[in-house]
Amino acid sequence: MSSWKDADGDCINTRHEVLQATSLVTPVMSENGCNVVQGRWYDPYTGQFYDNPQDLDIDHVVPLAEAHRSGANLWERGKKQAFANDLGNIGFLLPVYKSANRSKGDKDPADWMPQNSDYHCEYLSLWISIKEEYSLSMDAREKDSIEKMRIKSC
Repeated sequence: MSSWKDADGDCINTRHEVLQATSLVTPVMSENGCNVVQGRWYDPYTGQFYDNPQDLDIDHVVPLAEAHRSGANLWERGKKQAFANDLGNIGFLLPVYKSANRSKGDKDPADWMPQNSDYHCEYLSLWISIKEEYSLSMDAREKDSIEKMRIKSC
């Protein structure tokens, strides 16, 4: 993703900051120290562990297109970039298996939930937290689905 920023100027962009911060072991960095080349990550969407960062995408729990449809279309460019690269809120950006992220696409919880059902409640809580943090709206279908899933599973 070309929108990953290096906000602190240390040559490590948001993708690699997330990989570095979430690795369950000390990550191995590239020779220049800018990229994570190995580590160990737990993907809560699949419930699986991964050692190769190339197997992972960094997922925006609330996808950028969903945020756009929910009010981010009115934001200035700087706020959009801050949302896309939010390292200040744990769990807003998650390393997940590529195919899980790509199956999700820009869907909200009414149309997609992680295959790992043990993570559903936490996923829904994160979704709501992100929407609230950024004052993003929820359409009726999205809100109704979340409420029903939380009653059923949480």
